[in-house]
Amino acid sequence: MTRKERVLAALNHQETDIVPYFAEFTEQEAENMAAYLGEEDFEKNWGLHLHYIQYWGWPTEREDKPEHFIDDFGVEWNRSGADKDIGMVDTPMFPDPEEDIQYTFPTVDEARLRAEYQHLVETKEDKFCMAGFGFSMFERSWSLMGMENVLMRMLMDPESLEELYDQICEYNLHLIDIALEYDIDGVYFGDDWGQQKGMIMGPDHWRQFIKPRMKRMYDRVHSKGKYVFQHSCGDCSEILGDLVEIGLNCYQTFQPEIYDIEAVKRDYGDKLTFWGGISTQQLLVQASPEEVQAETVRIMKIMKNGGGYIAAPTHAVAFDVPPENIMAMLQVFQNQEKYLTDGSV
Repeated sequence: MTRKERVLAALNHQETDIVPYFAEFTEQEAENMAAYLGEEDFEKNWGLHLHYIQYWGWPTEREDKPEHFIDDFGVEWNRSGADKDIGMVDTPMFPDPEEDIQYTFPTVDEARLRAEYQHLVETKEDKFCMAGFGFSMFERSWSLMGMENVLMRMLMDPESLEELYDQICEYNLHLIDIALEYDIDGVYFGDDWGQQKGMIMGPDHWRQFIKPRMKRMYDRVHSKGKYVFQHSCGDCSEILGDLVEIGLNCYQTFQPEIYDIEAVKRDYGDKLTFWGGISTQQLLVQASPEEVQAETVRIMKIMKNGGGYIAAPTHAVAFDVPPENIMAMLQVFQNQEKYLTDGSV
């Protein structure tokens, strides 16, 4: 099977010769891995099954302020802390939760976006190929307003927030339409909704503000026969049924310290494909390489039955994960005939 065929089978809940797998890295961890392996393009021969890029605003570094970036939406990001890939919002553009929101969305640099998609499809090889959109709804609102202010406005001024979410949705639909002109297989949406336990805004507010707009975007993707992938960190167990209802095909990230993976596989394994499962929060950071291999085997054995699984770390691997642990996980991914049949590590 090709790598694309394996992912398609997983999305259609069919078992394959091997479980499709993937891994990605923050910039700092990619530098660590390149130094450890002595190879800049260290992932090229790993057999990874997914190929995608993600647009969320193309931040440009400020010349007068090191480690500060301004994105297409006018938001300034401070990357002087631990997170060098995205950073923290320096100052919300609308810090007053009672202030009227007078905001004009930017005109996307369509030529740049199309050039990126053209390069994406030209370099996909036999992988499953996606266009991705980060900060796709809730995250876009809090990047503009501040998270506390968004949550307060859900209670104090829901009408204005509904208007903002409609604007975000329309902006995203235009981008999705551009992406769907290219030879891609699916669309990936990034938008964190969960905490370590429960949802940031709670399920009722998610259903009011987020769900109907995500459905519109999912429907647009499905109208062209493509698959929908959704990233959200944290505990989204209260809305997994809602995500199935509005047409989600694959949920990422799937954190074993949050979910009872056996129960979720039992209850949703024939409805959702899960991407993740190998903990970047605990396992890959804290365990020995031998423990990483044993836990990777355990999780893959649970999740592979009946298809519906893409094995991967639960998030882009951060700078604090030892390269030896990445290689231990990869050893299982690349040698599944050995590890998933006799269980040896």
